[in-house]
Amino acid sequence: MYALAILRYRYPLDTLAPHLEAHRAYLRGLKSNGVLLASGPFDPRTGGGLLLRVPDEQPHAALDRVRDGDPFHQLGLVQYELLPWLPVIGQDDLDRL
Repeated sequence: MYALAILRYRYPLDTLAPHLEAHRAYLRGLKSNGVLLASGPFDPRTGGGLLLRVPDEQPHAALDRVRDGDPFHQLGLVQYELLPWLPVIGQDDLDRL
């Protein structure tokens, strides 16, 4: 199953900046484990988005683990919105990633 995570900054970017590298290191770990397919900030920079691949069994628990492991979330710097997603068009392309 796939999912989208929308992260909304709770504070100005300069408040998040000291923790940005820890957040990105966490995301790189998710990428190397095959959970994260793509990520990046929104424009304007009010937050960011994650495209995730999670197990079909208990996807909500897997998404909670993604959120709970993020230093941004642990520090209360972002609000996470987790959306399980069932793509119809383009799923074959995603499956090849």
